[in-house]
Amino acid sequence: MLLHGYPQTSAMWHLVAPILAKSFQVVCPDLRGYGKSEKPASDTSHLTFSKRAMAQDIIKVMKNLGHNKFFVGAHDRGARVAHRLGLDHPDSVDSMVLLDIAPTREMYDGTTTKFARAYWHWFFLIQPHPLPEQIISKDPEAFWKLKCFNQTRGENPFSKEALAEYLEAFKHPDTIHSSCEDYRAAATIDIEHDNADKGKKLLMPILALWAKRGVIETCFDALKLWRLRADKVEGEALLAGHYLAEEIPEEVAKRMSDFFSRNIKK
Repeated sequence: MLLHGYPQTSAMWHLVAPILAKSFQVVCPDLRGYGKSEKPASDTSHLTFSKRAMAQDIIKVMKNLGHNKFFVGAHDRGARVAHRLGLDHPDSVDSMVLLDIAPTREMYDGTTTKFARAYWHWFFLIQPHPLPEQIISKDPEAFWKLKCFNQTRGENPFSKEALAEYLEAFKHPDTIHSSCEDYRAAATIDIEHDNADKGKKLLMPILALWAKRGVIETCFDALKLWRLRADKVEGEALLAGHYLAEEIPEEVAKRMSDFFSRNIKK
């Protein structure tokens, strides 16, 4: 199961999935609220777009496909869904590879001026409806490029076809609203769920990989933070920017394949 990030779609795996498909059955959904997936109405608690609700979607998808247990590779927001998936459904996940995140609660707790300037969208998108939606809707393509190219030092790491899909998907008002709700949930109900866990940790093996040229590397001690939230963690920074799966797809696919193969239950 491969889960994408913001503000992308499952197309972000277009270079990684074919490599993994040589050894695994690969499933790449659009997360709730993104791409071609449904955009359900939200509520004042943002529960509809909690990572718990999004993780439950993934369980249902995999069960419908006949998979009660599986590996997870996930990037950005998708990796935050994966984190909750592993906590709520530990018997369903053999192991996980998480790309370019540290745990959400700990990132908010560790906010610095440097982090806030780099991840300005975290604090913009959580503003009450309809402020960010109205601003983004004035020019969705310009906002998408501003946010994403800002994380790649002004470069464009995306293929022409993938970028066209991202921009087409993001221009719709319901997608813009849903993705804002994703972030509002992360700053509220998701942290409530984390706190209610009372120290419960991920039990499956975790491989955390992050961008050497990214915010996780410069603002956080990723392995230290993940070891607060998981029992079995390994990982390192890779020489790339935030969009690892599109910048260094062969290396990402190899890391995932090797890690999943090592953790196949006999």
